[in-house]
Amino acid sequence: MILLIKLILAHLLGDFLLQPIRWVRAKESKKLRAAPFYLHLLVHAALLFLLLGELHYWPLVAAIVATHGLIDLVKISAQKPKTRRYWFFVDQAAHALVLLLAAMYYDPRLLPGFSLSERHWLLLTLWFFLSIPASVIIQTIISKWSPLPDDTGASLEKAGQYIGILERWFVFAFILAGRWEAIGFLVAAKSVFRFGDLRQSKDRKLTEYILIGTLLSFGLAILCGLLYDLFLLR
Repeated sequence: MILLIKLILAHLLGDFLLQPIRWVRAKESKKLRAAPFYLHLLVHAALLFLLLGELHYWPLVAAIVATHGLIDLVKISAQKPKTRRYWFFVDQAAHALVLLLAAMYYDPRLLPGFSLSERHWLLLTLWFFLSIPASVIIQTIISKWSPLPDDTGASLEKAGQYIGILERWFVFAFILAGRWEAIGFLVAAKSVFRFGDLRQSKDRKLTEYILIGTLLSFGLAILCGLLYDLFLLR
């Protein structure tokens, strides 16, 4: 496990701390003709040797650096201004997969007999339910009361959906950790941010609409948390 941790640390240092923004821009504009492209790979190689501390890992370092360069090249060649966010996550996921496979090659016991228990399957199912499925359910329930059916430019695209997902995940995590008081803090924090909108709108329908959606969101998260706790007690 320590090998994988060191590989991840080297990647984080090389990709985020020791890669100036001017290097990123140079790679995107000049690709293989950019000197920072190769400097970036040299930094990764140096970090790997430094953290691993053993020269006999040189085949591992060479493989990681080579695949890192290939992944970066695919990213900077394929991404467009509108797909930068998408390719960022694809790039990081590919790097993570390479590091995991490299660590497993040197230590096959890294994931010995990995399997999901009933508890893990339930946790995964509830976690996913509280994301998009819960958003669709809540939106379907309150859609007939929407006070702003034609207002699509009042907020960021899908911001409400993402906020709802995050708040349900937080509530679910608080319940699993046994920190019910933290839910009250979350409700208070959301109320503070929403108060300005509600006060300025002076619209009772909008207030009730937001309140119903919030209560449904928190209610589903609490219900899932209680369901998981009951499963553990059976």
